[in-house]
Amino acid sequence: MTSRELLRAQDVTVSRPGEDGSYVRILQKTTLGVAPGEVLSVAGPSGSGKSTLLRLFNRMLEPDSGQVVLSGKDIKTLPPPVLRAQIPLVAQKPYLFPGTVKGNLLASARLRRVEPPELQSPDIKNLMEMCQVEESWLSRDARKLSVGQQQRVCLLRALLGPCKALLLDEPTSALDRQTGVLLAQTFKLLAKEKGLAIILVTHDLQIAEICADRIALMIGGSVIETGPVSQVLHAPKASASRQFLSSTVTDNGEVPT
Repeated sequence: MTSRELLRAQDVTVSRPGEDGSYVRILQKTTLGVAPGEVLSVAGPSGSGKSTLLRLFNRMLEPDSGQVVLSGKDIKTLPPPVLRAQIPLVAQKPYLFPGTVKGNLLASARLRRVEPPELQSPDIKNLMEMCQVEESWLSRDARKLSVGQQQRVCLLRALLGPCKALLLDEPTSALDRQTGVLLAQTFKLLAKEKGLAIILVTHDLQIAEICADRIALMIGGSVIETGPVSQVLHAPKASASRQFLSSTVTDNGEVPT
């Protein structure tokens, strides 16, 4: 673990039973870390292990071998609810509890049995502004918001605890392009202004280029290349990276801008 990194997976492997009952390796001794104030995007074809890797960082999944560390300490030393308050995951499809937006924002504190946040405090109003969650939404039925609005509420809810790092699994895939771009800009702002370490799994390389500082390309359960986003996307060093990016451009019909 480097001196700058907050969160790091070191030599992690994951296997799952295949159709014939034999075990298939999903992650191949993978190492990846992220620093405070940094947005790290993880991209690759479907089935490359991106979401599996992401879920190891807050123990939604456990590795077969290897270690995940937070601030130099093995995350297994923390109870899962405590860990997930510090490293929340925002999933592809927003999930909100029945009830109001306010009730959803206070739910995490109730579950952790801690003092609920004061939603009128200047700090939280600032977070609401950064996440573009309007105060007028607080009394609304959370599940009647648009998908884009629900995703912003999920993002804000994740940030109201003692959040140190943020895990994002395809958070813009269900959104229209304009809403997705606005949300990506929010991720970048949160990293820079709040010092969060953010790991963003995405198929959308344009979103990655908008908000990420670095990108890691995964194929077949391995990280094949990491580096600054512009360098990796426009001048990749690995032949497997060039092949993946070429096929992605063909599929999307456009080159990342």
